[in-house]
Amino acid sequence: MWPNRTFLDLVGVELPIIQAPMAGAGGAAMAVATAKAGGLGSLPCAMLGADKVKAEVGVIRQQTARPLNLNFFCHEPRAADPSRENAWKERLGGYYDEHGLDKLATAPAPNRAPFDAAMCDLVEDIVPEVISFHFGLPAPDLLDRVKAVGCRIISSATSVAEARWLEERGCHAIIAQGYEAGGHRGMFLTDDISTQSGTFALVPQVVDAVSVPVIAAGGIADGRGVAAAFALGAAAVQVGTAYLLTPESLVSDLHRTALLAAGEGQTALTNVFSGRPARGLMNRVMQEAGPISAEAPAFPTAGGALAPLKAAAEAKGSADFSSLWSGQAAALNKPMGAEDLTRKLARDAAERLAAINP
Repeated sequence: MWPNRTFLDLVGVELPIIQAPMAGAGGAAMAVATAKAGGLGSLPCAMLGADKVKAEVGVIRQQTARPLNLNFFCHEPRAADPSRENAWKERLGGYYDEHGLDKLATAPAPNRAPFDAAMCDLVEDIVPEVISFHFGLPAPDLLDRVKAVGCRIISSATSVAEARWLEERGCHAIIAQGYEAGGHRGMFLTDDISTQSGTFALVPQVVDAVSVPVIAAGGIADGRGVAAAFALGAAAVQVGTAYLLTPESLVSDLHRTALLAAGEGQTALTNVFSGRPARGLMNRVMQEAGPISAEAPAFPTAGGALAPLKAAAEAKGSADFSSLWSGQAAALNKPMGAEDLTRKLARDAAERLAAINP
């Protein structure tokens, strides 16, 4: 059925559909539903402690023994910069006054921890079939330990140079993340988002540049996108935004409502929520303080100053200060269960590919 089976054979799944590991939005239920359909279910671990990861994996393994992907961030934490953080809070000061909040109050930024020795110990204990990374790869000694237990290694590339870098360091497959993708850019060799390619330009160039399977990501919301990715040489696709409308999604009702109302041209790359570029639906703080602000502190600390504003606004039914992550194809998404969505993506793509090559 599939013109390229390299990813299926590598990982041992039936369908070349990866449910994107979206930190804060996906959990055990989404991973299980995707796996039961035959795709690769993913558990985002960057915002979870080791005990929570272990518990979530336990829930997943109780319901399915099919391949599982654990995803981790690999950013290098920056030293605290109080002057920049204070300047950022001053920039947001008018919003604090508007909501009657104390500007001197502190709130922690959402925790996004990089892969470390403690998580590596856990991976060695769990031995998931796949480990995926965002923002490059962990330290060589940690990567060697993960490989030694037999995990397949995947990471995101936003350029041909990053794809080659990942292959040289032993990645078994590479996610080619296009400009259209929702959430954080996986870029790690540059921070210049102005040069990032779209999915249709990036995928075939990465396919030509590396010998490992390539996974297309960004702007893929239905069977047409899946089929197009295969036509470009991809061996699988990673889909994120479409899964945000499933009942297994952990996003807020405000986020879900915004996604249902989304139209073309309503997303932008922004750094105001975390300090690192990520694509989301436009809202008030993105329009007025960004979308890209040179004042935003380094990743992931920018979110600390926004946390009280987010809580206050959401309590009033407003998403003015919420990160509404979304890819550019949000308007194509239809609410359905994650298991049905996975099967539909594969079925519709297979029908289109069969029509092209009967």
